[in-house]
Amino acid sequence: MDLFNETYRSINLLPNDGTVNYFGTILNPQKSGFYLNHLLNDIKWENDRAIIFGKLIITKRKVAWYGEQEFEYTYSNVTRKALPWTSQLLELKQLVEAKTGEQFNSCLLNLYHNGEEGMAWHSDGEKDLKKHGAIGSLSFGAARKFSFKHKVSKETVSLMLEPGSLLVMKGTTQDNWLHRLPPARRVITPRVNLTFRTIVSPENTCK
Repeated sequence: MDLFNETYRSINLLPNDGTVNYFGTILNPQKSGFYLNHLLNDIKWENDRAIIFGKLIITKRKVAWYGEQEFEYTYSNVTRKALPWTSQLLELKQLVEAKTGEQFNSCLLNLYHNGEEGMAWHSDGEKDLKKHGAIGSLSFGAARKFSFKHKVSKETVSLMLEPGSLLVMKGTTQDNWLHRLPPARRVITPRVNLTFRTIVSPENTCK
């Protein structure tokens, strides 16, 4: 199922077993460019790390982790501690919350320098995340293909994420679907992706 170059607003893109809403572009090119410049230059990026079969892997892709508290978030067997919000990240969080009706307390940011960098099939089911909570994904920079694959039927759904666009995954999506950002070798400019999340911890009573 291919959803390229079509506009979907609050329509579930998945045929079953989950909910994914694509709101299209929610920021005009000028605003999108303003935030991209901030994200590239002012965020405290570091190369992503993962421990796989006991071996430390360092990726070219860079990540950053921000939140309203010093939340600890563990994925790929590596624990990260959240940095305080920047004023621009807070603005974007409030915009995403207004568009979706959801509430978020943290954000995992990804920097892909060009189309050679991507993300393999995975689902976001870490114990630190609110179960079946929403993840709001806001994209800046290069337009990139984004794909879903059902864990049982292997059915796939793909769409193009444009700069300034918002996609929301929620419900049982992470239980039943994998997602990925495939390589796109013709893309030579960076993409920054913000994934707003809700961390559940003893200090966080949001269940």
